[in-house]
Amino acid sequence: MSRAVLRMVGVLVMVAMIAAGCGGGGGGASGSVDLSDASLVVGSKDFTEQLVLGYITLQALEDAGATVEDQIGLAGTDATRQALLNGDIDMYWEYTGTIWVSHLGNTEPIPNSQKQYEAAAKADLKENDLKLLDPAPFNNTYALAIREEAAEKVGVEKLSDLKQLVQDNPDEATVCVESEFNSRDDGLPGLEKEYGFEFPKDNVELFDTGVVYQRTDKGSPCNFGEVFTTDGRIEGLGLTLIEDDKNFFPIYNPALEMRKETFDQYGPQLEKLFDPISKALTTKEMTQLNARVDVDGELPEDVAEDWLSENGFVE
Repeated sequence: MSRAVLRMVGVLVMVAMIAAGCGGGGGGASGSVDLSDASLVVGSKDFTEQLVLGYITLQALEDAGATVEDQIGLAGTDATRQALLNGDIDMYWEYTGTIWVSHLGNTEPIPNSQKQYEAAAKADLKENDLKLLDPAPFNNTYALAIREEAAEKVGVEKLSDLKQLVQDNPDEATVCVESEFNSRDDGLPGLEKEYGFEFPKDNVELFDTGVVYQRTDKGSPCNFGEVFTTDGRIEGLGLTLIEDDKNFFPIYNPALEMRKETFDQYGPQLEKLFDPISKALTTKEMTQLNARVDVDGELPEDVAEDWLSENGFVE
């Protein structure tokens, strides 16, 4: 082969490499994923962690070239789920325990993270044509929290201690919860059934999530408050988690869930894009991201953008 031909081959190879680099998404991890033909609607529930996860999803998709409609912060669990089933949104992050217990109606959680995920994913695909991508490792389960000084006063370290407190000193058995937690099988009704007690009816106060933390921190009108274990306000406010000594609360690993028709069309690209993102969302990482919003006052979309960039997922 002549030198001229070799030079020509070299030029063609360089042109091909440049063209490949210009196609598809940005220069981060999403740069190797081309979703320029995709038009997707991203939703989320309406609390901090879901907002951050929603913006992580939206921004990663946009960096990969997709056209994305923002339905982040849509509503609570039931309404967001229904939006996915109706086709009003194409994807959002859902928790394996929520799928298994709340959406699929099972009464017994599976006390193994991988088995819980596999069972939920298999059943939701079969029954509802909804596909789960691989889950993140963090577990954002429910818990009850209390101020440290209040815990010492009432003598409660684990949830089984509440039964004795209700019997001996019911005026101190006060709890603040969200309306959703107050009605869920994996919330307060199920907890009371599992541990064999009931909070006095007048001692249960319903508030929005942020107010629950504030009231619990003040100890008025409640000693105990419903919290999420990856919420940065637990550490920020110095709250103490009450041990779930019967392991009542299910495992809540989040996974990006989407309609089967969306996965059938873009599955390989979406898996390539989001599998590394999911793996990077550890308990420590998610707690810190939540704290940047709830404690430091940053915007969820800014926190998501910084995290994606710092971890090399987008440019």
